[in-house]
Amino acid sequence: MEKFAIPTKNEVSASNQAIFENLEKALGFVPNLYAYYGKNETALADYLALQNRKNTLKAKEREVVNLITSQINGCRYCQSAHTVLGKMNGFTDEEVIELRKGSASFDPKLDALVKFVASVVSNHGNATQETKDAFFAAGYSEINLIDVVMVIGDKIMSNYIHNLTGFAIDFPLAPEL
Repeated sequence: MEKFAIPTKNEVSASNQAIFENLEKALGFVPNLYAYYGKNETALADYLALQNRKNTLKAKEREVVNLITSQINGCRYCQSAHTVLGKMNGFTDEEVIELRKGSASFDPKLDALVKFVASVVSNHGNATQETKDAFFAAGYSEINLIDVVMVIGDKIMSNYIHNLTGFAIDFPLAPEL
């Protein structure tokens, strides 16, 4: 099997070295996923710009999108990272597992969101009418729909990068479902 190495700060461009330094200050380390993007001259900055763009979703809602997308795409790295981030944003361990399984019995609005996202991701953008209707009935708007798809796109990129490379997961490993 091919081995995909994570670059060190000295192995990336000067502009990416500066981003590594900012990540170290903000997070205490450079997650392997971000470091891997750093192999490319522009991908890390582009990815972070997409990930950090202003949007209409609350942090918990973004984590719902991240968790269910990563679950459906089978990305252990992102499942693990977003289990940590989901808990940092107020979800319990049990709620994170429930979200990854495709529901949110503890919050009707988030339940509509998780089912909508699952339908979007599983059906390659062709969500069922039922999940779209429930998404809008829960109070989400077309503007929110655009932001949900943007977050799904961000997560699919990371899911695919890790699924293709399989580099080490540097977060506590999320439980298998």
